[in-house]
Amino acid sequence: MQKIQRSSKAARGTVTCDNTTMHLLKANDFVADSIRKRMAEQNILLLNITSSAGSGKTTLLQETIKRIGDKVNIKILVGDLETERDADRLRAVGGDALQIVTGGICHLEAQMVWQAMESLNLDGVDLLIIENVGNLVCPASFDLGEDYRVTLIATTEGDDKPKKYPRMFLTSELMLVSKVDLLEYLPFSVDNVVADARDINPDIDVMELSTINGTGVDAWCNWLLNKVAEKKEAASLAAS
Repeated sequence: MQKIQRSSKAARGTVTCDNTTMHLLKANDFVADSIRKRMAEQNILLLNITSSAGSGKTTLLQETIKRIGDKVNIKILVGDLETERDADRLRAVGGDALQIVTGGICHLEAQMVWQAMESLNLDGVDLLIIENVGNLVCPASFDLGEDYRVTLIATTEGDDKPKKYPRMFLTSELMLVSKVDLLEYLPFSVDNVVADARDINPDIDVMELSTINGTGVDAWCNWLLNKVAEKKEAASLAAS
């Protein structure tokens, strides 16, 4: 049978995936810059929290609301493919949460956040937290206008994730090693995961935490309070 010749030339009228991706990300960045400007004008600290599915983002935010919900005005945008279950969990502990249902899209984009913000009263808000869709791949490429990107890695996932998904850790300011109460039962090395993450991003900060026994949760909450205060102080100095 004669071999079919495969042309190396693109068919006439074809748009390559690389170019399409580039234009989509440029459009996303334009909206992200608008979000960043609005957050600066209103002195709101914006966090983008990412992780694989099941790493404990929602549970951590529940504990955060319980511990500092009376100290700072927090609102939360929750991204998921379907259902309002995570937003309901946050509301159950007193959180002001709005669900973004992506309808199958595996990440949040800046235009989704912008549209959701139009449904929020942000007057007097100190901290706006975005809980991204559980995924270490696509969310890494989409700027949401955040001040800080925080990535959780659970001990139940294995300690090889920073090298497998480097872009997420390269673009994060803080890595939270979650579910450390399970370390004695799992072949997970905190030293190895920190070394790999810092090999990719030498400036990444690291905290260990457990929402079961409380390890590191106060340190996380203090980090949030300090970052809120720093943003307000910077805005005050810029205005004076």
